[in-house]
Amino acid sequence: MKLNLSLIPLEDTLLTSKISFFDSKFRYIIVAAKRTRQLQGGARPFISSSFKKLTKIAQEEASLGLIKYEKTNVTEEPENM
Repeated sequence: MKLNLSLIPLEDTLLTSKISFFDSKFRYIIVAAKRTRQLQGGARPFISSSFKKLTKIAQEEASLGLIKYEKTNVTEEPENM
């Protein structure tokens, strides 16, 4: 029997309980992805984790609030023609 994950609402998954430090799920994903890139580039993990995959380590660090990030507002100005 296959489990169709597309039918499970995101609110019912563990992700919503892990992102309490973030204002949105999108920001959590972006921060964890950027941290994964840092780890792939040779950065040392902030924690000793039971996980081996760098993606999972980055997600764990993000869910614990160990990753510092800064929100920036990027607005494009319309070009004058």
